[in-house]
Amino acid sequence: MALEELGLTEYEARCFVALTRISRGTAKEVSQVADVPRSRVYDTIERLDRKGLVNVQQTEPREYKAVSVDTACRRIREDYDSRINAAENALGNLKTPESDDDEGMWAITQNEHVTDRIVTFLEDADDTVHYLVPAPKVAETRIVESLASAADRGVDVYIEVPTEDEREEFADAVPGAAVTVSPDIATTNEIHSEWPGQLLMTDQKSIVATGIKESDLPDVTQQVAVWTYGHDHGFAVWMRELLDDRLEIRHEDRSLEE
Repeated sequence: MALEELGLTEYEARCFVALTRISRGTAKEVSQVADVPRSRVYDTIERLDRKGLVNVQQTEPREYKAVSVDTACRRIREDYDSRINAAENALGNLKTPESDDDEGMWAITQNEHVTDRIVTFLEDADDTVHYLVPAPKVAETRIVESLASAADRGVDVYIEVPTEDEREEFADAVPGAAVTVSPDIATTNEIHSEWPGQLLMTDQKSIVATGIKESDLPDVTQQVAVWTYGHDHGFAVWMRELLDDRLEIRHEDRSLEE
């Protein structure tokens, strides 16, 4: 029953539905309509009363009346939201232990989780962001907004895109970032029907590398990724060297042009 999924017990849901059907009734009548033992109707109605879902008339015998469906839905929603907020506050106060649990190589096979991981690393970035995006179509709005947010708070953001048009788009969307055109990132070879999608390094330790594969469904792109965290992981060391070399080459080229 949908009411149970929203936090009511089975007996609470049955009694509330029964009262909605009969308008008002005694415990005996509720028991008969709801198919709930009469001995359990009393404590169940008390809980519904505390939740603001029924009214109790102090007669002999007592009669119970359900609030309107609109009022019930509003109060259930308020209670549900309150529980979610309480859970968020409780979890937000938990301190993440200092550990090496995240170190190593991890895989992501769901496209939305790829974006979640990239956004998380961007939100945690303190010093530098280096972002290569051979396939700009996978740079979702959340990623671009997180890049802009990082630049706003003083993080050095370097972005490489394959074409001049894309450079202009990213430069407009991420003010303060250094956006350069790197045609070579769009000329990588296909590997097992997959192509590079995006590569992110933040603070020279957090790495996300993605590959994309065209889906059989129209306008659907599948994306998978590997990621790692930690200065000393071999993958991070290699990526750090390769990406730092790219930045040095860019700086040298710029100096020669000047």
